[in-house]
Amino acid sequence: MCVMQAAADRLAAKLNTFVQLSYGELDCLTRLQSRPTSVKIGHALVQEGQTGHKAFILQAGWACSFKSMRDGNRQIIGFPIPGDCIGLRSVLLRTSDHSFSALTEATVSGVDASRMIGIFNEFPRLGAAILWAASREEAMVVEHLVNIGRRSALERTANFFLELGERLRLVGLASETTYACPLNQYVLADALGLSAIHVNRVLRQLRELGLMTLKGGQVVIHDVTALEHLGGFEKQDPVTRT
Repeated sequence: MCVMQAAADRLAAKLNTFVQLSYGELDCLTRLQSRPTSVKIGHALVQEGQTGHKAFILQAGWACSFKSMRDGNRQIIGFPIPGDCIGLRSVLLRTSDHSFSALTEATVSGVDASRMIGIFNEFPRLGAAILWAASREEAMVVEHLVNIGRRSALERTANFFLELGERLRLVGLASETTYACPLNQYVLADALGLSAIHVNRVLRQLRELGLMTLKGGQVVIHDVTALEHLGGFEKQDPVTRT
């Protein structure tokens, strides 16, 4: 399988958990991603307040969505991974209320608003799958709000890494207990609402409890059940629809 086809299959694998896609729908996804563009670390895909921009399908690499603060800090809202659509909601609303940038070297395919609306008209089942996936991502944002507002630093960190692992497994990039993770402690701090020093302390505590380890860009979960209990994590198992 060529690299481009493997990348296109990430999105197909995710959407197939919501709707059993037909050959024509799968071909549509492949064509959407037939002109990939490479972007460098830190490249801004969409900026807060931007209008008339494209949505992007992330084919390879990692990105982050965030809100910038007046003091120069930021709150990271989420981490798009391969197979995710970036900026879909803001394209449909015409103005982006937050920013997206590449966290690693990445590959994306741009999709303008008219093409996205055309897909909904031409392939309504595919459109439904895309919206279903977007709704699932909205549910994750709610969980992040609970993390920052009500869970302890240890609990929110456990929940975060479990959710990330589940998302990566959905697109074939993780096993039950291990996955690659390029997020450093400063990026994690911006996502978890903690200082980098506090993140380091929490990761050490999780390691000493024998629950999980983040080392060398690799997450290893040593006790899935105990980590799920600590983080109050409930798996989201989407039902495949025909």
